[in-house]
Amino acid sequence: MPTVLRWNGYRFSFWSNEGREPPHVHVTQAERYAKFWLQPVTLVRNRGFRNSEVTEVHHIIEQHLSELLAAWNEHFSP
Repeated sequence: MPTVLRWNGYRFSFWSNEGREPPHVHVTQAERYAKFWLQPVTLVRNRGFRNSEVTEVHHIIEQHLSELLAAWNEHFSP
């Protein structure tokens, strides 16, 4: 599970076996977890984050979108 970004205690990563799915990122912090599609940035799944934290994570993803997409494309390119 490559980590592509750490920000304010959040860990942004993706799973190496998910290259057939659309670009997305998993966000973890302690026992909490969320999954966001990257194009467009959309919450797919949330387990434990408060709404305000989901909003914060959404903004972080938008701010680092080009970096996250580049990491996704580099990791999953043939």
